[in-house]
Amino acid sequence: MLYEKELKLLCDTFKKCRVHTAVVSPLEPLNAAIDPTIRDVVLGMPSKQQTVHSFVGNLEPKTMYKFTDEFNLCYTYLPIEVGAEASLLFVGPYLSSGVSHTTLLELGERLNIPPKEQNYFEEIYAGIPVLSEGDPLFVMLDTFCEQIWDQPSFAICDVNAPDSVTSLPLGANTVNDSIDDTLLNIKAMETRYKFENELIQAVVHGQLHKEKLLVSSFSEKLFEKRAQDPLRNAKNYGIIMNTLLRKAAEEGGVHPVYIDKMSSSFALKIEQMSSLSQNTALMKEMFRSYCKLVRKHSVQKYSLTVQKTILIIDNDLSADLSLSALAAQQNISCAYLSSLFKKETGKTVSEYIREKRMQYAERLLSTTHLQVQTVALHCGVMDVQYFSKLFKKHTGKTPKEYREAAREQ
Repeated sequence: MLYEKELKLLCDTFKKCRVHTAVVSPLEPLNAAIDPTIRDVVLGMPSKQQTVHSFVGNLEPKTMYKFTDEFNLCYTYLPIEVGAEASLLFVGPYLSSGVSHTTLLELGERLNIPPKEQNYFEEIYAGIPVLSEGDPLFVMLDTFCEQIWDQPSFAICDVNAPDSVTSLPLGANTVNDSIDDTLLNIKAMETRYKFENELIQAVVHGQLHKEKLLVSSFSEKLFEKRAQDPLRNAKNYGIIMNTLLRKAAEEGGVHPVYIDKMSSSFALKIEQMSSLSQNTALMKEMFRSYCKLVRKHSVQKYSLTVQKTILIIDNDLSADLSLSALAAQQNISCAYLSSLFKKETGKTVSEYIREKRMQYAERLLSTTHLQVQTVALHCGVMDVQYFSKLFKKHTGKTPKEYREAAREQ
């Protein structure tokens, strides 16, 4: 094969970036092409009778194919020659963008994922690499196709939209990595650091009232200009601020289990930003959210025993959260835990759990399309009638009435 070394370099590079690749014959079983670990956990392995050809169909020469399945898993494949034999280079699965917690909850319901396994299911998705359209790996794949097909452009077929076959000149997606060499003057740097420190301290103490004062001081002039593209520059600064505010929330007494979810959510929002006009609003949302996180989840004022109890409860509301189970995890008596928790929080353990479960139920009912029975299971209540009774007592509405009212708003 003329391009054996180039193909090996390509596959090795994808592998280092945690992206699965395979060179397969059309007649081989499909499980030879698709990463068995992800496929087995998410969808179940395909039958042994299903071949690569039955999955991809007939392919045109010198054409790259892109396919996204109903579970948001993406694949790219193209015909190549290995010796005298026609083969395919298979890349995937990967994600074209991050998948939200809400989407994964609804997907988990479709796949009959038990609520207790939902966290593991989401961890599987978190491990699937995200490759955007202009990712350098795709630039490398484009360059590889240009070399083996000996032409500066080729057809790209989106299998999900069969009519859209386009011929793209290679290099159109090349990432502009040129660096702005303009030195920052000392005064501008001091201003930026002062602003960042004030923002960090406000988050540490959950000082939401400082929002207008600080966010009104935010402007593009504060950016450290590391890229020529203004939007990329804004995204880079957003990543920096997300990191700083994440550490500020930790200093404010918030456990990393809460911080990680928020930080990941903002990392996705930053990359999805499509214009500079969205930047200030996103900075404002980031500041408010981290302040609220500190005010809601700061456990600095509690003893280590109560801190751990709250963390166990908040981390999985579908688990066994009986007083005896919570006490056993910390090797303490039920009476001691009950007394200490009431003294420090002003609520009994059962009152705290019920409040958290109902708050989570409110969020699921207003932001997802999950069935009421599924919502109840995610909230740790096995009996849907009992769940509805608890929910109406908490909100004054049945789950159905609450969802309808939320949609109207």
